Amino acid sequence: MRRLPHALSVDDVAGLLDAAGTGDGPLPLRDRALLELLYATGARISEIVGLDVDGVGDSTAVRLLGKGSKERVVPVGSFARDALQAYLVRARPALAAAGRGTPALFLNTRGARMSRQTAWAALQASAARAGLTEHVSPHTLRHSFATHLLSGGADVRVVQELLGHASVTTTQIYTMVTPDALREVYAAAHPRAR
Repeated sequence: MRRLPHALSVDDVAGLLDAAGTGDGPLPLRDRALLELLYATGARISEIVGLDVDGVGDSTAVRLLGKGSKERVVPVGSFARDALQAYLVRARPALAAAGRGTPALFLNTRGARMSRQTAWAALQASAARAGLTEHVSPHTLRHSFATHLLSGGADVRVVQELLGHASVTTTQIYTMVTPDALREVYAAAHPRAR
């Protein structure tokens, strides 16, 4: 039996994202925008740190370059748009001033493109501040994105497109049902389950 991907609860994701924006200076704004965008789009960490400012357009969608140089456009919700706007207006200019000018969306303290390792460290620091004791990685947010969409009633084919999976088989792992979920649905739906 295939193992289910690890996903955080909606409340744990909210706590993680809230913890990312704590503190002074440009880094909390950057980290909040980074994590909000990761969760809002289900993107891989390399896709997010690879974004350029012009890739976010009007911020209602982002253009991601995935595996095999496949491009996809993914919508962005209001929480991520607000965090992104705050970062672009109040934090990115300060970070960019330390560098030589780069089109990169997310910058490090030297004004250069943020690395995957720096993004990972920002996530780990936010998870610690949120009091999450389980392992949290950028891929955990991707799994959470897919799981939450499917739990909310999204079609598996739509989630496949949003994730950039070539095959729906890859996406279907998120549709696997846990024993607890089976019992819950059975108890609620079967007329003689009491």
